[in-house]
This record gives sequence, structure tokens and C-alpha cells, in this order.
Amino acid sequence: MTDIWEGLVQAVLLIITLDADLLEISARSLYVTVTATLIAAAIGLPLGGWLAVYRFRARRGVIAVLNALMGLPPVVVGLIVYLLLSRSGPLGVLGLLFTPTAMIIAQVIILTPLIASIAHQALRELWAEYHDLLISLNTTRRQRIVTLLWDARRALLTAALAGFGRGIGEVGAIMIVGGNIDQATRVLTTAIALETGKGNFALALGLGFVLIAIAIGVNLAIHFASRTEVSSRW
Repeated sequence: MTDIWEGLVQAVLLIITLDADLLEISARSLYVTVTATLIAAAIGLPLGGWLAVYRFRARRGVIAVLNALMGLPPVVVGLIVYLLLSRSGPLGVLGLLFTPTAMIIAQVIILTPLIASIAHQALRELWAEYHDLLISLNTTRRQRIVTLLWDARRALLTAALAGFGRGIGEVGAIMIVGGNIDQATRVLTTAIALETGKGNFALALGLGFVLIAIAIGVNLAIHFASRTEVSSRW
């Protein structure tokens, strides 16, 4: 119990004194996840709008596959990206393995189905409401998608934040393609696993507190962005 208490005290001190290692790892983690979330949102949000507006024969199958990919095991994604970026892989010449770029690629693959699926569900309901109006205005499909994306921007922000929340806590794929290299690819989750194994509970707890703070911040952002509580509701 004494060791735990001492670890907690040291962790708080590391945060208060802005420990260099703590700041570096936190900044890299935010860089990787924010970049991956922006790219995944740029792909997933229009894809969700396209699936809401377009009607084609395999549409239900595509939606089913997209929903299934939400549960894609991160370690499998990490393995696939690793094989693609390894020296013997088709993209090995780029030299991206064990770099933040490889970590971003893995997170984009993980987050895009999640963001696209949430966006599709929100835009599908909005499309049912706007369908007759937009068709009567003789709008193109591109204009319909843009209109839906703009009017549903609050719900889509929630989708993007949900993707960020999943990405910031990812460890499996990141560990495989990033390698957890000090001052290069080490992020919050991989650093916590490493420091715990080394018995450095102070830094592990400090990193854990930062990760928890980010997770709480993201959930609060989702709460206020989606306006789940307003003055007229409980």
C-alpha cells in the first residue's frame, strides 16, 4: 500500500512539474491520434453521407460490412499494416515502419469505419426528413450530401470525437507498427504498458492520469457537442 501511495504522489509531482518525458509522450500521442482522426473523418463523413443518399444494389451489404469493421481487432490491423510496410512488403520501400506515420495509418484504418458508421446513422435519419425537399429543388447528389453534412455537423462532430476517444486509448496496433521506440514512437498507452512492466509506477500513473484526463475531456466534448442535456429536458 505504501508503494502505491508513493507512486501516486510521484505521479502528481511529475504532472505538476511538467516532466519532460511525460510532456513528450503526451504530445506525440495527441499528434498521432488527432492526425488520424482528421484523416479518418475526412474519409468517413463523406462516405456516411454517400451511403445515406445513394441507392445501389449492394448498398445493404456495404453498410453491413462497414458496421462489422467497427469491431475489427486492432492487432489484426496492426499485423496487416506491418506486413504492408515491412521491408519485404509492397510498401517497404517507403521506410514507414516504426514511425509515427505507420501508427497514423493503422489508426486511420481502425477509426474510419467507426466514424463512417456513426455518420451514416445520423445522416440517414436526416435524409429521410430532407428527401422530398432536396429532390424538389433538383439538387445534385453532391449538393445533397454537402447539405446533409452541414446540417448534421453537430452529430458528425460527435462521430469524430468518438473516433478520437477510441484512437487515444489504442495500444495493440500501435505497438506492432510503432515498436514503442523511446523519443520516436512511444505514446501514452504503450508507455504505460512499458513502465508498468519495468516497475516505474510513478511515470505509469502520471501517464495514466493524463490519458484519463483526455478521455474525460473527450466525453465532455461529446456531451456538449451533442447537447444531450438541454434546459427543457432531463
